[in-house]
Amino acid sequence: MKHLTLEDLESGLAHVVQSPKDNGELKLIVRRPVDGEREVLQEGQLDLEVGLVGDNWKTRGSSKTQDGSAHPDKQVTITNARMIALLAREEGRWPLAGDQLFIDLDLGARNLPAGTQLTIGSAVVEVTPPPHNGCKKFAARFGEEAVKFMSLPENKEMHLRGINAKVVEPGVIRIGDRVSKGQRENSSPVGI
Repeated sequence: MKHLTLEDLESGLAHVVQSPKDNGELKLIVRRPVDGEREVLQEGQLDLEVGLVGDNWKTRGSSKTQDGSAHPDKQVTITNARMIALLAREEGRWPLAGDQLFIDLDLGARNLPAGTQLTIGSAVVEVTPPPHNGCKKFAARFGEEAVKFMSLPENKEMHLRGINAKVVEPGVIRIGDRVSKGQRENSSPVGI
């Protein structure tokens, strides 16, 4: 499939930036059981220890930790559903992004700074500081121009490539779940 040009990406950005600031929607859940494999789920379980249950985050490890263990602040990767729709052009190609949660929500740093909690179904995740950048595999699947576009200084803070998060409250997530900022209404603040 032909990759989009910078002009194509610029013209499609208007729709992406109209993503909801709050009360978004979980559009896709993708589990990566082993490198190179993707399983699209209707329902998933987010766990404090392993992230998305059945995903290889914990066993895959990270080159960004001293001992090669899984990076605790990169437990769950989230991408903007409108951005991946623009890049992939076919929903069947969305899982190629390598992310786990595809959400129709503004993921920009102004809307979701590190430390922001997102309630998804009965789970809560927290946005973490490490950047989520495009890699060689992403560039091969969606084009070098896409990675360049998302890395432009004026676009970088919009987190067009996505964000990293960690699970802070385990629970079940389902396609179509509302995604909102802040903890669940029935959650008690710490210390009460």
